[in-house]
Amino acid sequence: MSIFANEHTRLVIQGITGREGSFHARHMLEYGTNVVAGVTPGKGGQTFEGKVPVFNTVADAVRETGANTAVIYVPPMGAAAAIIEAADAGVPLVVCITEGIPVMHMSRAMPFVRTRGVRLIGPNCPGLITPGARAKVGIIPGNICSAGRVGLVSRSGTLTYEVVNHLTRAGIGQSTCVGIGGDPIIGTNFIGCLEAFQEDADTDAIVLIGEIGGTDEQNAAAFVKDRMTKPVVGFIAGQTAPKGRRMGHAGAIISGASGTAEEKLAAFETAGIGIMRRPADVVELLRARTAGKR
Repeated sequence: MSIFANEHTRLVIQGITGREGSFHARHMLEYGTNVVAGVTPGKGGQTFEGKVPVFNTVADAVRETGANTAVIYVPPMGAAAAIIEAADAGVPLVVCITEGIPVMHMSRAMPFVRTRGVRLIGPNCPGLITPGARAKVGIIPGNICSAGRVGLVSRSGTLTYEVVNHLTRAGIGQSTCVGIGGDPIIGTNFIGCLEAFQEDADTDAIVLIGEIGGTDEQNAAAFVKDRMTKPVVGFIAGQTAPKGRRMGHAGAIISGASGTAEEKLAAFETAGIGIMRRPADVVELLRARTAGKR
């Protein structure tokens, strides 16, 4: 009942002893995530909260604990190297929360990640959560999530939280919620998540949250039209943003016509995606499109 993270997730936290890493490590542990290791160079041999062993390298952590997922809370100038380290250690799923990684750094890290066959989520993302498996990898608040059969993929962290909260309060649970991040270079895009949700037998419908800037939403709409059999509803953030204005994410910049909300919404309509004019519309749209389904 999930994509990417499930009951088999064995998590290593890179930067576990730092301020952000330790804060969110506690929340992941409290949620029930199977955190098997942490990594902070120079602090190998210590333990976090008296139960999570800390290693000097990801390779050591993988060898000793069998970690199969990494989440990164490393400062921007070292985060791309942390991604490369995790990929080089053979971790199949890497989630990078860090914001502000230089584009040049990511342009060097991504080819390495691809050659290793690693799935990267992020950077500059809230991560993912599978409520039914108690698997929280990142910063999505577990208390607003509930287990169910609606998948969610989003470029926006805060809108992820708002929409998930609307779903849970309406009694609509989630299979997995994935925040892909809004940087110009990210590892997993909308299509990667949509494809996984389409193949997941326990996901009945998908919520897609996009933003102005770029053409990822248009590409996703084309994929939905050609390849998806499950209902999809979508929202585009930044509909009133002036052209050329950056709206939070580095990738959310309108340049020409291809990045406008109007063009993205038109693509959604052509693909048969139910359009949310405001986040609260998600409940009514999903209920209408999944009526009669289990």
